[in-house]
Amino acid sequence: MGERKLKLPDGPFKAYLFDCDGTIVDSMPLHYVAWKTALAKYGCKFEEDVFYSLGGMPVAEIVAALNVRDGLEMPAAEIAERKEEMYYELLPTLKAVPEVLEHIHMAHGKIPFAVVSGSTLDSVTKSLETLGILDRFETLVCAGDYVKSKPDPEPFLMAAQRLGVKAEDCLVFEDTEIGIQAATAAGMASVKVLQPWERGKTDGGLRETKADPLRG
Repeated sequence: MGERKLKLPDGPFKAYLFDCDGTIVDSMPLHYVAWKTALAKYGCKFEEDVFYSLGGMPVAEIVAALNVRDGLEMPAAEIAERKEEMYYELLPTLKAVPEVLEHIHMAHGKIPFAVVSGSTLDSVTKSLETLGILDRFETLVCAGDYVKSKPDPEPFLMAAQRLGVKAEDCLVFEDTEIGIQAATAAGMASVKVLQPWERGKTDGGLRETKADPLRG
């Protein structure tokens, strides 16, 4: 497969805001293994397409959605702990998304960066440390920092505020539809990184985008 390039919308931009899992780090396949392991104890099936459709949501919200779907009462805190443990065990195999990493290296030191994630601060920190790029980011906005998660714009607006940059001057890098929706709701331009199962189906493997309807 040829080298993919990420086409950015017209700027200039004064800050880059990155989702972490599936955007900076190619971690979604690892998270899926961790989720399946954590949920197996409760007999909860977690299909891969469902997993990707919920990308960007905090663990507690995903567990709540699965409980409603399957009529279960799974404990979110226990599952979150087990899932994180499994993910950390898989971290040595973690790789970056090269097309995004390229822009991190090119723009570092020129404009400020933030990570805006539905994962925990500990998970994001460990992922970025594994790749040796934690020091590239001025701030990390993670689960627990905000009240309303993506697709609400609050996480992205919080990141812009921390960086001291207006929303319209930010460019968001995202791999999920709810993340793109959140960026659009915040008044920010965005570029969508294709997820693992989408790669190879389109030209270049990545696409510039506006908000897409959330898959139901």
